[in-house]
Formats: sequence, C-alpha cells, structure tokens
Amino acid sequence: MNNEDLVGRILKSVFFKSATKKAGKYAGTGLAVLELLREALIKAKNIAKNENKGIGQVLAERITTLSRMVKAYATGQYRIIPWASILKIIASLIYFISPIDLIPDFLPLVGLSDDLALVMWLFTSLKTDIDNFIAWEKGELIPE
Repeated sequence: MNNEDLVGRILKSVFFKSATKKAGKYAGTGLAVLELLREALIKAKNIAKNENKGIGQVLAERITTLSRMVKAYATGQYRIIPWASILKIIASLIYFISPIDLIPDFLPLVGLSDDLALVMWLFTSLKTDIDNFIAWEKGELIPE
C-alpha cells in the first residue's frame, strides 16, 4: 500500500472521523489543547528515542512544530492561520496520540506507519500555513 492510499484510508477511518469531532471541543478549551500538545510531544520524543531513529526524529520534529503552532494560536500570540487548519492539526494530533487507530501502535514495525503518513500528509497539505508560522517565529513575518 502506498502512502497516498494509506492516508486516504486514515482520513476515511472511523478513528480519524472521531478525532475530527473531538478537535472542535479541544480547540475551544485552552487547557485541553495544552494537555493534548503535551501528550503528543511525549509520544513523539519516545518514538524518536526508542524506534527507528531517522524516522522517529523527523516525526518528533514535525510534531514539535505543529505543537508550537497550536500553542501560539491557543495563547493568542499567532492568529494568521485559518481555523480549519487548526482543526486539522488538532484532529491529527488526537489521532496520533491514540494507541488504537487504523494500524494500532503496538504492532511491531508497522504500528506507527499510519501516524507517520498522517503527519507527513498534514505537513504537505498545510505547507503554506506552516512556512508562514516558521517565518513568524523567526521574526520574518509580521501579523497584519
């Protein structure tokens, strides 16, 4: 199964649909969002430490960037991102931290493939939003 097929199956899965429904509730509660970010960062760092180092490191870096982005939005520091993008990120992070999803995390070798595919898809689909955020962090983009 190629990456696009896997992402398509993830996006249509009951697990991602459930995460998407929860995303709006999380987004409306600052504390819930911060707890979600904490859990996602812990999982990403554990993957980077214990799993395939190269893939785990890329995943941890991407999750860290998404977490910084959502945190900046939640605290009101950064608002130049569409609400739909924030909901996509939160839904993806909810899916990411769930141990039971399309391919359960406890399965050796393949358990994290759906999480990785989803995060890579998210980075591709939100490339402009993420690039703008990184530029903003560096002081290269001034909010209007």
